Amino acid sequence: MKIKLYTSNYKTLLFVFSLLTISSISYAQKILTGVVKRADGTEVPHATVKIRGTKIAASANEKGEFKISPAPDVPFYLQISAVGFKPQDFQVLQINPEPLVLTLVEDAQLDQIVVTSRRRSEVLQEVPIPITVIGGQAAENAGAFNVNRLKELVPSVQLYASNARNTTLNIRGLGSTFGLTNDGIDPGVGFYVDGVYHARPAATATDFIDVDQIEVIRGPQGTLFGKNTTAGAFNITTKRPSFVPSAKVELSYGNYNFIQAKTSVTGPLAKNLATKISISGTQRDGTIWNVLEERKYSGQNNLGVQGQLLFKPKEKLELLLSGDVSIQHPAGYPLVVAGITTTERSAYRQYARIVSDLGYTLPKVDPFSREIYTNTPWRHNQSIGGISLNADYKIGNGKLTSTTAWRFWNWDPTNDRDFTQFAALTKSQGNSRHDQYSQEIRYAGDINEKLSGVVGVFVLGQNLQGLGQTEEVGKDQWRFVQTSASGEQALYSTYRDLLTGYGITTNSTIKSLSAAVFAQADWEILDKLHVLPGVRFTYDKKDVDYDRQTYGGGQISDTDPNAAALRRLKAAVYANQQFTTSTNNNNLSGNLTVSYRPSDKLNTFVTYSTAYKPVGVNVGGLPTTSTGAADLSVAVVKPEYVQHYEIGLKTKPTKGAILNLTAFRSDIKDYQTNVQSPQLGVNRGYLANAEKVRVQGLELDGSYQLGKFLSVNAAVAYLDGKYVRFTNAPLPLEETGFTQNGVQVAFKDASGGRLPGISKWNTSGGAEFSFAGSLAEKAGRYFLASDVSYRSDYSSNPTPSRVLVVKGYTLVNARLGFKSEKFSIFAWARNIGDTHYFEQLQAAAGNAGLYAGVLGDPRTYGATLRFNF
Repeated sequence: MKIKLYTSNYKTLLFVFSLLTISSISYAQKILTGVVKRADGTEVPHATVKIRGTKIAASANEKGEFKISPAPDVPFYLQISAVGFKPQDFQVLQINPEPLVLTLVEDAQLDQIVVTSRRRSEVLQEVPIPITVIGGQAAENAGAFNVNRLKELVPSVQLYASNARNTTLNIRGLGSTFGLTNDGIDPGVGFYVDGVYHARPAATATDFIDVDQIEVIRGPQGTLFGKNTTAGAFNITTKRPSFVPSAKVELSYGNYNFIQAKTSVTGPLAKNLATKISISGTQRDGTIWNVLEERKYSGQNNLGVQGQLLFKPKEKLELLLSGDVSIQHPAGYPLVVAGITTTERSAYRQYARIVSDLGYTLPKVDPFSREIYTNTPWRHNQSIGGISLNADYKIGNGKLTSTTAWRFWNWDPTNDRDFTQFAALTKSQGNSRHDQYSQEIRYAGDINEKLSGVVGVFVLGQNLQGLGQTEEVGKDQWRFVQTSASGEQALYSTYRDLLTGYGITTNSTIKSLSAAVFAQADWEILDKLHVLPGVRFTYDKKDVDYDRQTYGGGQISDTDPNAAALRRLKAAVYANQQFTTSTNNNNLSGNLTVSYRPSDKLNTFVTYSTAYKPVGVNVGGLPTTSTGAADLSVAVVKPEYVQHYEIGLKTKPTKGAILNLTAFRSDIKDYQTNVQSPQLGVNRGYLANAEKVRVQGLELDGSYQLGKFLSVNAAVAYLDGKYVRFTNAPLPLEETGFTQNGVQVAFKDASGGRLPGISKWNTSGGAEFSFAGSLAEKAGRYFLASDVSYRSDYSSNPTPSRVLVVKGYTLVNARLGFKSEKFSIFAWARNIGDTHYFEQLQAAAGNAGLYAGVLGDPRTYGATLRFNF
């Protein structure tokens, strides 16, 4: 009996122990419950809840409730995401029986956009600087896959390009010379990607790769950014590697056989090391047909790759190694014949007479037929890229940042610069190689509760080489340069092969060094009253070596009685030029801003600043003197000095609404402008100084968000840009050949004239309406969106011209589709009305009367599909 009792008790104890064990195991497998809510306390349905670093995930129900069982050991991170909300991470330190309440921030809260324009994270509306922010996703949705498309979204931005090299990027009409690019001038608009300054304007032509946010900062920013910026800056940040594995794919297809594919993959390689690789490819047929070649031009063929490694060895230190390369081999970007005008030259030198004497008919002037008849293939190949190392180290209440970078640019073009089937200016190819090395070290942070700021040093070295740059004329050029049918000029008619195949080959080098020390503080001297002083010292140096040699053309026999005259005729078209020059200068500039923020709904500020654009050099060929020698007096161009005034208000008049107003004025002394010379040997125009320029205007922008259902935005910019004093301006095309008192003049007083590239009125606006729904059993939102932009007419010539004026135009775009957390699909259309418009007009070389234009894109449409994993 005792044994049986013992056995029975043993079984009972074993049974109880088993129950306790099962119970403890069940208790060990803890259940995490929670609810996802908005900031106002209402539930967020169908949110996705993931445990970071694992495959454990759950979906919230209609009431925002979720459950994860079993939950991992604490501590761990929850990743919460939902359509219309910013993805957020929450750390879980313990699991309680009560549901965990997680609050998501809606993307719709536009007044909470965070920017880094002052080298630290701040809420946009609290920054006393006029800034426009475009999210990477918003840019992609609007079809803005490069900077050129952004000008339709930001009225104060002007970007004009006949190709990647010849790009003008301006803010408020200031920044770069308008027209053909001269490598000897620095841009006034800074272009930064992940903190790295990109010196070449060609960078604006490359496709965006995995962009997180684009900040367009208006006005001088030399006390905040490494490279001096007299007109503003583009501050672009890409998405960083993540320690949570994820991937995304985007595919687009449209008319003109438009195909675009993008992908990005990120995840951890080790405990403290994460990586990301992003690839973008764009392909599109041309929109301009070359009748003679039976070939399409103005297409796209782009490939871009970016790789990053993020290393966090300790909490305070973060290292980011980035590398990128973009390769573009498009069907070139030709200009179309836009018109022919008479000049003030003699009847013998009018374009129609020249064409008739050569036995041709006048070129077809129907630019929007999108047909050309050029006989030299167009090519605009480029590769651009680099590598950078960014180190951030937290010190006290701030961050010490070091950015080290090397970048390159290779340019391989051919152009037909007579824009016709004539064999006149048959070849123009400015092959270039550019290397830049930059180093920036800065500290930004809070010194105490009332004082914060940034201080830094910046060094940029550049080596820009023109490698065998060629310009060549053909068998018809003699008639374009012949000034009369008598005297020595008559020899052109007799020796018609004198200029056939005659050209120049140029090798040039610009070595430049720019170094600066800059600082800016933000001091709250009284409650809600901030004073922001800034200062900058800059040193710039440029060394130029220019060597141009002639080649080819008809052979001249020493025994020919006209030998000396023939040599003079050839030299009048092209002549050897060699020169070296070295120049340097320094500058002390600064700014003072006073900001008053009486409440979180109002921020007012007043700014006065001085800025400076360094000395320029001419490396596109110099005009010649009466003796035929190079005019070395214009080899160096004086620096540009800016005085800038600004007053602004940033307001949040009601929930979900933003309304900002800015008034400004910039006075520029010795404004650097590009002059298109009628001399062929000046193959890229040359730089000159206008004595004084003034740009002033008003900017109004606003947005309104009604929950997730409706978002509206609009912006208006009024710009008034004039030459206050420009007494030695080049003659416009139609005035070429003007004589005064029987003497031909080449320059005029353009004081009071309009600056090129500036529309008085620039507007943009957009709206998106959406409603909840599902597609393929996936919850999300259907949406309909549209945006519109308008620019009034603007001058397209350094000196105002009657004929080189681009008429105003309006563009309307739209998209319709469905978006969810995992995927989105939508159809889109750009330039729905198929508006015919020019982006730029320019006189053909030699100023005989023909002018050509850069066409804007026709109507395009297609569809885009995105997946997130």
